Amino acid sequence: MPGRPIDTGYGPEAPMPEFPADLRTLAAEALARIAADDSGLVSNWVESGDARRWLAMVAALRAVLDPPPASMDIPLFDLET
Repeated sequence: MPGRPIDTGYGPEAPMPEFPADLRTLAAEALARIAADDSGLVSNWVESGDARRWLAMVAALRAVLDPPPASMDIPLFDLET
């Protein structure tokens, strides 16, 4: 999973393993829901001055979690007859 290394005492000390695509998709969808305007999270829980920075961090997390598109090397149909 591509991402930047972080230096914090709150995270794991060793690199995280590659997570399955379906788990990454669920996590990205959850982040999209909490960052949506109608969730109320930004307006009710994040200080107004920090909202832009917080949303940028959520967007960066989503970019790491979103699975890569399906490979175009595998044909969907057998066109030979």
